[in-house]
Amino acid sequence: MNVRPTSPRSARSARITTGAIAALAALGLLSLTACSSETDGKNSEGKLKVVASFYPLEFLAKEIGGDHVSVSALAKPGTEPHDLELTPKQTASLDEAGAVVYLKGLQPAVDKAIKQSSAKHIVDAASLTELEEHGDEVDGHKPSGSADEHEGHEHKHEGGDPHIWLDPVKYAEVAKGVAKTLAEADPDHKADFEKNADALAHKLDGLHKKFEAGLKNRASDTFISTHAAFGYLAERYGLTEEAVNGLDPESEPSAARMKELHEVAEKHHVSTIFFETLADPKTAKTLASDLKLKTDVLDPLEGITDKSKGDDYFEVMESNLAALRKALGTK
Repeated sequence: MNVRPTSPRSARSARITTGAIAALAALGLLSLTACSSETDGKNSEGKLKVVASFYPLEFLAKEIGGDHVSVSALAKPGTEPHDLELTPKQTASLDEAGAVVYLKGLQPAVDKAIKQSSAKHIVDAASLTELEEHGDEVDGHKPSGSADEHEGHEHKHEGGDPHIWLDPVKYAEVAKGVAKTLAEADPDHKADFEKNADALAHKLDGLHKKFEAGLKNRASDTFISTHAAFGYLAERYGLTEEAVNGLDPESEPSAARMKELHEVAEKHHVSTIFFETLADPKTAKTLASDLKLKTDVLDPLEGITDKSKGDDYFEVMESNLAALRKALGTK
């Protein structure tokens, strides 16, 4: 049998073809590895990627996750979180995250994106504590002692008032739940997450006790704020919040509501009208001017900016306590 000798060119072509296949195979493996690293929920440093919907949850994730997490917030500093619109990049970040922390009912765009997300570890902060109804006095329901219903406040948050982070006790309950979700997403660091959550809960208990002690012996129980964000805080410490707007900071108060606030201010010896840094303070300042009252900031802590009276949750909350003490005439 005659065997045709292989020419040098044929041999070289075979080697090139084999090498090319090997190279393509290697590239395929690298591609798969890269894809895997992008979808395992960790960054290039091996830290768990956590997406938080806005500042209070971003703060929790950072405090609890410590050095084991890389946290990003969907609502950037200085933006009103209620009206957040997500970019395609932000929506995609949910699928790439190892854990997602949000608060259902606060940001409709986030709620919608969460439903479409493929993230495995998602926690709704609203499910970690008990929600209550607040702000009814300006959301189309009769307030105590009023004969008229208010118009123009039909914005409702499904499931109840979402502003749970302004009550240190409820915020601590949420912290425990966030720690559990991070531990499920990154079991290797479960002990650290639990330890950090316990330390945070201890600090929040200290803050709670400061509010309890600081708001005793007050001349008035009633304060007026821009929007009904402080219902949980008021209930916790025996106060009454009367809001210019409802749970939605952008709603417009009716003429009837403004008249009632005049009556409330006079009846309960209100000295101060509170406004916030992220919402337009025009209505609150107009009311204060009409009543010849002072104005001050009561920060709902939906974001930290250069205008915030503090650099983090605890500092701003203590600033809020000082403002309330002054407005309520505590001794």
